[in-house]
Amino acid sequence: MKQRVLLAALLAVTSLLWLKYEPPEHAGSQKTDAVAENQQLIKAIEQQKQDYQVQGAGVVTRVLEDDLSGSKHQRFLLRITKDKTVLVAHNIDLAPRIKDLNSGDRVEFYGEYEWNRKGGVIHWTHSDPSGRHVGGWLAHGGRKYQ
Repeated sequence: MKQRVLLAALLAVTSLLWLKYEPPEHAGSQKTDAVAENQQLIKAIEQQKQDYQVQGAGVVTRVLEDDLSGSKHQRFLLRITKDKTVLVAHNIDLAPRIKDLNSGDRVEFYGEYEWNRKGGVIHWTHSDPSGRHVGGWLAHGGRKYQ
């Protein structure tokens, strides 16, 4: 008799716990969050947009050498979904360089997207000293670069 009561109590508690169970965040939900966070940019890529203002975030996959022709640009590849990357070209003549940028770092952005066959470029991630273009920015490690 005691065993049946204990078994019934155990089943009742297990049932209550099961009903309240919420699965922890995992890679699948993070993927969904990344897609939601970059929906505007994903749409711009699919529609091959030019001169299109976007905001989102991604993970650095590769830090490239600076582009020193004309205005200097810090360059890096940013993964925005499982299968999409974009080049970020950040003008370091007009905005501070992101210090200590490494592969695996998360970077948020607000800038202008230009489509190309390789995924596209995000630039204008700085303020415009002449005030004719909307100002952009990058955020990394709790600091905003603009």
